[in-house]
Amino acid sequence: MFLIKEFQRLKNDENQRLQLEWNLQRTLSKINYKIHTDAIKEIIIPTLSKSQINFVYANEADLLNVALFGLTAKQWKENNPDTKGNMRDNASIEQLVVLSNMESINALLIEQGLQQKERLIQLNKVAVTQLKSLLANKNLKSLK
Repeated sequence: MFLIKEFQRLKNDENQRLQLEWNLQRTLSKINYKIHTDAIKEIIIPTLSKSQINFVYANEADLLNVALFGLTAKQWKENNPDTKGNMRDNASIEQLVVLSNMESINALLIEQGLQQKERLIQLNKVAVTQLKSLLANKNLKSLK
């Protein structure tokens, strides 16, 4: 009985550690989103009409979603109607790391004046390369 209880305690400790790591990555992604939205605000918004401004932030967020997940937020929700939260809330640690990196990279690409189509191509290449690297990382696997 002691052995079973000790095993359960260890599994609970492990699950709590993994949840903290996921929360940290989700928080970093949210913080980097500020860098992303600031670039949108400073570079893209001034060139738009008032009616276009409302759609810009969601459109740019979906640019990142498509580059990383292959779907817009709306498409993901339609495919996962019973799932709590959004696609980013359900992302893996690796995906959140890549998303955080992509937010910063997209901010730089916006500042460089690249059009959205060009940025999507570049960001998708980044997503594929970084995910491949992270998924092959033995140190990251040991955290799981």
